[in-house]
Amino acid sequence: MQLKGEVTIRAPRKKVWDFMTDPSQIGQCAPGVEKIETIEEMKKYRGVICVGLGSVKARFSGDVDVLELDEPNRAKLKAHGTATGSAADAVSEMRLSDGPDGSTVVYWTADVNVSGQLASLVSRLMIPVSQKLANQFYDEVRKRIEKE
Repeated sequence: MQLKGEVTIRAPRKKVWDFMTDPSQIGQCAPGVEKIETIEEMKKYRGVICVGLGSVKARFSGDVDVLELDEPNRAKLKAHGTATGSAADAVSEMRLSDGPDGSTVVYWTADVNVSGQLASLVSRLMIPVSQKLANQFYDEVRKRIEKE
């Protein structure tokens, strides 16, 4: 499934970049994140996230690999996680550009593939729920950066 969006944050690009590449900051914004640990700074992270799709909940454990970093313009990540009877893979990219009045525009995409039990149980909910969770995440990121 393909997800995408954009958010304008009233802050300079460097400030947005620093926040968006700090796993402890990001982990506080993402719905369901229970744990993030650094395996190799700016390269590899491990975490646990609990995702609810309708009445079905799944706890995924997995790794996030940083594929590309072009500070303060672009970042690309790859994630793989497993839950009981299910697996999820994602490639996500964000591009930052200067917006009006010193703001920063974040364009983001995510290509997500969920397989196994979870996919068969809640396939019709995946796109709308995933898009909603992504929007909640970016709203929280915007709020936190703008109040700093």
